[in-house]
Amino acid sequence: MTVGGKPVRASLRLTPSGLATGTLTAGGLKADVIAIGGDTFIKAGPAFWRDYVPEVANGGYYAGRWSKAPKSVPGFDVPDVLGPKAIARLLAKAPAEPPKENVNGVPAYRIKAQGAEYLMTAAAPHRLLSVHAGGPNAPLFSAAPVQAPAALFAELRPRVAKLGGATDPGVRFEPGSLTFGNCDQNPNGCTVSVPATLSAPKGKVPDGARAQLLATITSQGTELGACTESKQVPADRRLVLRCTVTSKRWRNWMRSALDNPGSYPYGATAHVVGEAVSADEVDKLLARVDRERAAVVKPQPATPATPGPTGSREPSGRPEVATSQTPGRP
Repeated sequence: MTVGGKPVRASLRLTPSGLATGTLTAGGLKADVIAIGGDTFIKAGPAFWRDYVPEVANGGYYAGRWSKAPKSVPGFDVPDVLGPKAIARLLAKAPAEPPKENVNGVPAYRIKAQGAEYLMTAAAPHRLLSVHAGGPNAPLFSAAPVQAPAALFAELRPRVAKLGGATDPGVRFEPGSLTFGNCDQNPNGCTVSVPATLSAPKGKVPDGARAQLLATITSQGTELGACTESKQVPADRRLVLRCTVTSKRWRNWMRSALDNPGSYPYGATAHVVGEAVSADEVDKLLARVDRERAAVVKPQPATPATPGPTGSREPSGRPEVATSQTPGRP
């Protein structure tokens, strides 16, 4: 697949319900990927955002943390294209006799939908062979059963646990002038306030849209501390965000200034970004992961039973792994 006109390889593992975890690899750059709650999230460094997502202004604001994937990354919508529920809906709407072809000796159906094209075995239970997402430079995914579902959840759960505060590049703000409150001669903390107005998207405020303030206080190039706060965006699109720096560095710096009279200038930088996942949503997302893990990953018996057949006995609803290839037909 390509992102930003450059080649990227994606490797994803999916659960039966459509939760996903994996990576995007572009040369020496890598981005982690997860999908949960109907959204896809990525975590990548500044170089990835700069080189592969140039259309997102101030990509550095989103680097090094989980962010809702922009439409151009990773070039497909995991829940709507690769999710088992989406595929099941597609099968329900498929013609009685979809086009059939041979794929490496296996009879297969090619089923086209608005967002993607699917290739699956003609014989029940219609195992997924590949997915070609729609759109320019769309990826082609090959699919295979996940051999170690426990490893999938071992990777997915810690990632979901860190989603609190994940940003949303699609929700943007115009910040006002930064002001300080209760900072002078106060070793206990310094409050930063920033008014902001929702600038994108236009029109009605999206349901659940949130703003997040990221503020850092410095003195002559030395960081004294940082703080953050988030709020839901009201209907009039305007709000004021405040957070207080209470770090040890601030306390020590202020106490030194009080003990040694002189000039001690300080300042702050602040960014207001969209927030995709609030901190109090994480427990619900983790509970969803845990429920599916309990259903999919069966506990191992304490004493091994007599060796049975070597063939797999996993149900057809087991997780699938998807790996992208250069766009084209299988």
